[in-house]
Amino acid sequence: MDGSVRNALQNSSWMGRAMPRREDDRLLRGQGVFVDDLQAPDCVFLEVLRSPYPAGRITALDVTEASGMDGVIAIYTAADITPQADSAVNALLPGAELAAMEPLARTHVRAAGQAVAAIIATSRDRARDAAEAIWLEVEGEPAPTRARTQAHWGQTLPAFDNPVRASIAHALVAPFAMEPRAVFAMPEGTGLTVWLSTQTPQRGRDDLCAMLGLDRDQLRVIAPDVGGAFGGKASLMPEDYLTAFAALTLQRPVKWAATRSDEFLAATQGRGASSHAEMAVDATGRATGLRAEFTFPLGHWMPYSALAPVRNAGRILPGPYTIPCDVTAAAETTEGAAVNIYRGAGRPEAAMILERLMDRAAQRLGIDPMDMRRRNVTTRLAAQPDTPCSGDFPGLLDRLEQETGYRALRAAQSQRRAQGVVCGLGLALYVEPCGQGLETASLRLCEDGRFLAITGSSAQGQGRETAMAQIVAQALNLHPQQITVSHGDTALAPEGIGALASRSTAIGGAAMWRAASGLLDRAATLCAPLLGCAPADVVTSAEGVCGGGNSLGWADLAAHLGADPLVVHIRHEAAAEAWASGAILAEVVIDPETGVLTIERMTWVDDAGIVINPVLVQGQLLGGAAQGIGAATMERMVYADGQLQTGSLMDYALPRATDMPPIHLFSQPTPSPANPLGVKGVGEAGCIGIPAAILNAVMDALPQGTPDLTLPLTSEKLWRALTGSLQ
Repeated sequence: MDGSVRNALQNSSWMGRAMPRREDDRLLRGQGVFVDDLQAPDCVFLEVLRSPYPAGRITALDVTEASGMDGVIAIYTAADITPQADSAVNALLPGAELAAMEPLARTHVRAAGQAVAAIIATSRDRARDAAEAIWLEVEGEPAPTRARTQAHWGQTLPAFDNPVRASIAHALVAPFAMEPRAVFAMPEGTGLTVWLSTQTPQRGRDDLCAMLGLDRDQLRVIAPDVGGAFGGKASLMPEDYLTAFAALTLQRPVKWAATRSDEFLAATQGRGASSHAEMAVDATGRATGLRAEFTFPLGHWMPYSALAPVRNAGRILPGPYTIPCDVTAAAETTEGAAVNIYRGAGRPEAAMILERLMDRAAQRLGIDPMDMRRRNVTTRLAAQPDTPCSGDFPGLLDRLEQETGYRALRAAQSQRRAQGVVCGLGLALYVEPCGQGLETASLRLCEDGRFLAITGSSAQGQGRETAMAQIVAQALNLHPQQITVSHGDTALAPEGIGALASRSTAIGGAAMWRAASGLLDRAATLCAPLLGCAPADVVTSAEGVCGGGNSLGWADLAAHLGADPLVVHIRHEAAAEAWASGAILAEVVIDPETGVLTIERMTWVDDAGIVINPVLVQGQLLGGAAQGIGAATMERMVYADGQLQTGSLMDYALPRATDMPPIHLFSQPTPSPANPLGVKGVGEAGCIGIPAAILNAVMDALPQGTPDLTLPLTSEKLWRALTGSLQ
């Protein structure tokens, strides 16, 4: 691709343009199609009987009365279902002990909320009534042997002399997508079409095929509009299998949609890790060694990505710094719902413990926290495994200092404290590795002269269709409105990974760019004889192709090509991982009378690489910030004696619009060498850097010597810290 074709691309300007999301119009008009919107004649409904007991042996499970109730089609217990394979678990760590799902509890219940029976009836209400008529008895027994996995990164370091130390306990949190999980399965001959609210349709298809004993061509998974996911829809869940099994067995359409109670009880959770770390620091403020230990809960079974947080927390240290590391991370099954990836997935845990150590070291040595970080940031950047691919960490700190007037803020802080104001400033410097592996893309010229772009990446509200259209428009010198983007259908994109780890632009976008570049080359080759010019002289535009003084419209070209359409398929393997980064300053005030925390302002300098669409980036940053604020200040899943205490929004606190502080965003990108677009991810950033900055600001506001606080930073906890009654 050279000559005038290259010039045409250089003159295009769709990349980097702040375009509104094309998806929003239909969604805001109520024209979206979600799984629970789907219906079919003769459809029946599945409901699940969940154990009210936290653990024990099943001594009685009688479905006789329920089976005879009006409208009940079938009731399945573990004795009635025979998965052909275990659900898949990604053994990301050497020697990992795995615990696959039991779609229905067999002999023992391992958590309150675990599915024990599946009821299929002609209406949801009838299925729920039948569930209440099932007789279940469970005899308490000690918890079964736990699966435990441990891994090590870095080098074994000798004992440190007088290190700084930090310990952090993260609360379990709920991903809490706007749309609860749902699945609708329709028999198709000997196979199925399954509509699934998922962020990984290809993985869902493969797992269902394995468990149901079907070939790939017998099962199609479609993810229509998906109302959020955040990791909570990343892996196959028991209800997904049960619904597909029932549809295949009964040869009738079957639908299940979670209630909010179902989500609290049995959807995957995130976080919950505890971390302990120590860092050796010399007299100049240089960190000379870091030793860290992480322990992650897994819940009573392991979804596909359960070990990803463990791996991420271990592998990304020392983050943006140059410090020799000795890191151990372990995970074990626990009572309670499964714990899986949640926006950030191990990155927030690593960032928070590291940033606390930086502040503790600065305090001990009498160094400003900004200067402490400057003395330790890395400049060893290369697209190598588990190493930042690019970035300017000193530049991020410089920009943050400039935009906040940091030195003046510190001076003003001293004056405010003299007036009795309990205030603090908190810094966080973070990195965000953005996924590995493959993605697929297809691009086709259609008969009407429009283009169909199919991506293996999926969408749950990120604006994927808009970004992919901009990428293709940039490559082909088109208008984005000429491009239809399709995703989430395994019949159209049989291979792909989906949306995980902020990978969809860096890997999925790179695949689409390569598909567009390949189509451009093929178009030049095919059109040159028609136009009477050399391939290098073919120029593309919104109207069509031209060269040698001749032109041909896109629809005319499609008609000419006929049975040999202009189409390109790409399977893109990421040669390296893109790493985003950023620097954040949080400004907080604590009411000494009540402990109420007010985040006065957050300033955020982000490096997401080359930006496709600033509007989409801003949305991802602010959305992640909301979840980061929630995890830091209010969200917490609580169990007592195995029973969930936070099973509704009366008990589980979520951030509201009034909890969002002013957030000032600044972009300072460095292109990534890990992909042809130079892009990085942005979806995890708010959950990585925001909580660390808030915790550092709170600890800066509290009296020196305050012990480490667990998350979330509730008003009661802060009041106790201020009054010396923290336990």
